[in-house]
Amino acid sequence: MSRFNPASYTVATARPIPVILLLDTSGSMHGDRIKQLNEAVSDMLQSFKHQEKMETTIEVSIITFGKDVNFHLTANKADNTYFRSASEIEWEDLKADGMTPMGTAIKMAKGMLEDKTIIPSNAYRPTVVLISDGNPTDDWQNAIQSFISEGRSAKCDRMSLGIGADFAPAVLNQFKSDQHELFIAKDAKEIASFFKAVTMSVTSRMNSNNINAVEVTIKNEIPKDNTPIPNIMDDEDDVF
Repeated sequence: MSRFNPASYTVATARPIPVILLLDTSGSMHGDRIKQLNEAVSDMLQSFKHQEKMETTIEVSIITFGKDVNFHLTANKADNTYFRSASEIEWEDLKADGMTPMGTAIKMAKGMLEDKTIIPSNAYRPTVVLISDGNPTDDWQNAIQSFISEGRSAKCDRMSLGIGADFAPAVLNQFKSDQHELFIAKDAKEIASFFKAVTMSVTSRMNSNNINAVEVTIKNEIPKDNTPIPNIMDDEDDVF
C-alpha cells in the first residue's frame, strides 16, 4: 500500500471562458458614445461577476484602439497574464482620442489566442467582440482574414457592433461569425442593448450542457432559436 501523500490531493482549478473586447476609443467616440460604452461594459462585467461558478470563470481581456493599441485594466506583463476574472476587474472609464488602428488590435488579439501559455488548451471557446464607429486607419484586411481563417482564432465566437452612421459595415461583417448578424447602434443609447446580448450569449453557455455551443442569433442579437451551433474545436469537443 502506498504511503499517504497530502500533496497528491489537489483542488481542481476553474476552467475559463475567455472574452476579448476590442473597443474603438478613437476621437470620433467622444461624448455620449464613449460614455454609453463605459456604462455598458461596466454593467456587463457586473453581470459576469454574478454568473461565475466554482468550476467555470469568465476571463476578460480588453484591448482598446485609438491614440494607441493597448490593454485596459487586464494586463500584467510581469507574469505574462492578459486576462482577469470579471470578479477582479474594477472598471475605469475609457477616454476617446486618436485614429482607428483596428487592424493592429485584431493582430494583438490573435497573438494572444495563439499562445497556449496565455489561453490554455482546456479553455472553453472564446468570445471576441469588435466595436467601432468608423473606418480602420491601418491594414485591417490581412488582420481579419488571418484571424477568421487561420489557427485557434478561427474557432472563436465573434460578434460585431457598428455605432452611428459612419462605421464600416463591410469590415465588421467580415469579422463576425456567420451565426450572428451585424448589430447596429444608430445612437449611443443602443450600445447597452448590444452588451446585454453579449452578456446573454456568454452566461447562457455557463448553464448549458455544452458550453462551447453558441446560440443562433439574428439582427440586434435577439435569439432566433435555441439550436446550438456544432462545435469546431480541436480534437476534443470541449477544449479550445
